[in-house]
Order: sequence, then structure tokens, then C-alpha cells
Amino acid sequence: MPDRIVVENLVKRFGTIEAVRGVSFSVRPREVFGFLGPNGAGKTTTIKMLATLLVPTSGKLYIEGLDVVRQRQEVRRIIGLVFQDPTLDDRLTAWENLMFHGLLYGLSQAETRRRAMPLLEMVGLADRANSLVRTYSGGMKRRLELVRGLIHTPKVLFLDEPTVGLDPQTRSQIWQHIQQLSHEHDTTVFVTTHYMDEAEHCERTAIMDHGQIVALDTPEHLKQLLGHEEIRLTVRKEALHERPRWEDRLGQRFSGSGPDLIFKTHDAGADVTRIVEVIGPSIQRIEIKRPTLEDVFLHLTGRQIREETVSAREAWREFGRRRMGR
Repeated sequence: MPDRIVVENLVKRFGTIEAVRGVSFSVRPREVFGFLGPNGAGKTTTIKMLATLLVPTSGKLYIEGLDVVRQRQEVRRIIGLVFQDPTLDDRLTAWENLMFHGLLYGLSQAETRRRAMPLLEMVGLADRANSLVRTYSGGMKRRLELVRGLIHTPKVLFLDEPTVGLDPQTRSQIWQHIQQLSHEHDTTVFVTTHYMDEAEHCERTAIMDHGQIVALDTPEHLKQLLGHEEIRLTVRKEALHERPRWEDRLGQRFSGSGPDLIFKTHDAGADVTRIVEVIGPSIQRIEIKRPTLEDVFLHLTGRQIREETVSAREAWREFGRRRMGR
């Protein structure tokens, strides 16, 4: 089955600012594909080019074999969009928002209603469809935007930071809906996020930093880049003189000092049993730490994702100031 999205050597510049720098990747049908990176990494700029909202400086973009630059109208008919900033009309009801969207895609009211009802039921909004959107919570609005993005049965649904500003429980619910719709509909879901835990839900994740993809694989394979797990234990201070004997029996040295020791391994499940057998009652506390995507990001970029403070919006403002000669 051919890839649904193909990106080749994509570049986007705003004046002297190079927001996207030679990015290439592909996305499969029905895949939940994640773009992970800090604000200002180039995620939103890439999505805007794929969604025909920005013209690339150079490079090639294809969705379902269509050239995104040369066949913009055809591409727009087969994609759905949910961006960071809300775009619902809160003076209208949910139904009225959906009907208006269906009208833009040439759907009758009857067809829009037929398509929308199962989606509204999926996201738990069927009983609030006649309520004004201004009475919705932030999470309800996000769920309605998901429904609206699917009304015209797109081949690709773009979600740009879909859970920003939502509480953890609502974020979890949104992700349940995202995974459900990718499995039940012939839809590829392309998500950008700076939340490490959300990237874990994606089948594959591209880590983006300073306009470039620095790694792309499944979350599990990305975490394997670090090559080890850690068994962390605290032992009784009076037993520390036994450390050389423990290391000799285990065939490996601990890192750490004092009573807090770290044992690096490729198979924590097996080695934790060995450690308990060797050290026994001298252990006061023991835990297994497996690599996270945050560890991977730190390993690849040399910093934590939350340390990035320059946003894409600030880059746009800087570009606008330069164009105005300010």
C-alpha cells in the first residue's frame, strides 16, 4: 500500500529565519503519526505547508499522490484540520457549526447529519448537539472540532497541539478518540505535540528540533537508542563494604556513590532478580527506570524540551517586523 503522505527535502524560510530545514519523511495509511518537539521547532510550519496554508520555499509534498503545491484544491478536499487556536463559532450550536462545515464541502444537511451523529456519539456530545458552543468546556470544544474535521471523511486529519490547555483527564479522553477514529475510519492522523506522554500514543514519532528531524521511529525503538535500562537501589550504609563482592558476583560495576547505586542493563526484568539474590536483605529500596522519550530528546539535542522558549508565533512576528522595516 503506497504511503499517504510523502515529504521530500522540505524547506521553509521567513526572511533570514529558516523554520524548516530539509525535512523528509513519509506517513502510511491509517497511521497515527506524531511530530514531537518544542515550540519553535518547525512542527506547525510543516503542518501548514502540508495543509496548503503555506507555500514551501523548496522541496516536494504529496498527499494521496497529489502535489500539495500544484493541486491545492484537490488536496483540501481530502484533508481535515484541527489547529491550536479554536475556530468554532461559539454563537452557534454544535449542529449549526457542523452544518456550515458540511455546506463548505458540498454536503446536504441530511448527509452532514448522517455522518455527524455516530461521530458525536463516539466523542460523547450527541446529547449536547443543540447547545450553544459557548456553553461547552475546552475539552468539549476540542472533541467537537475533531468531529468537524471528520465530517467530509478526509484521508488525512491534521491535529496541531490538539490538547494544549486541557487537563490531564481530558487530554487522555481526546487521545482515546484519536486512536479510535484512526482504527475505525480510513484516516491517517498527523499530530504535533510537545507533550512527551502524548507521543507515546503514536505508532511512529518524528523528533523535530531547530527545523530538522533528528530521529524517526516507533516510541519503543526511539527509547532503545539509549541502549539501556537502569535498576536503582538504596542499600544499608553498614553493608556498603560488600559492594566489591556484589560487583564481582554480578560481573558489572555499579555507578553512583554512597547507599544509592545504579545498575545499567539491557534486561532489567532478569537482572533485578540477580541483584536481589546477591544483595538480599541489604536492599532498602529498588526500582526499575526505563528510558522515556524525554530522555531520548535530551540525548539527541542536549537539552530538555521545556527549556525551549522561542515559539513559532514569535518567529512569525519577527518576520513581520522585518518586512515592515521595524
